[in-house]
Amino acid sequence: MEIFREFRVEAAHRLPNVPDGHKCARLHGHSFRIEVTVRGPVGATTGWVMDFADLAAAFAPVFDQLDHRYLNDVPGLENPTSEVLAAWIWDRLAPSLPGLARITVRETCTSGCSYAGPSA
Repeated sequence: MEIFREFRVEAAHRLPNVPDGHKCARLHGHSFRIEVTVRGPVGATTGWVMDFADLAAAFAPVFDQLDHRYLNDVPGLENPTSEVLAAWIWDRLAPSLPGLARITVRETCTSGCSYAGPSA
């Protein structure tokens, strides 16, 4: 069974490695929607995979590092594409979030990526 919780992060960035003249090289911002998915068995007593509050608590330190920030200044996000951001979030959550299955980053209503860990 999988559960997920979605978080919204407001942040600015620019992509330093795009071709000359690319619009994403300019400073701009997004209302990132970040979905954290956890997979596991449904507990016989609780009836859930994980308490959504526990999932939110695990994400809180990551949220604090990203929300209302210039992502290029965050260590490890010098080239903050959605793909890099998803893997960066995974690396911070995986050690403390058992059953982490996927990170989905949506940078616009129609564009984003999903990351299922380094072995996927």
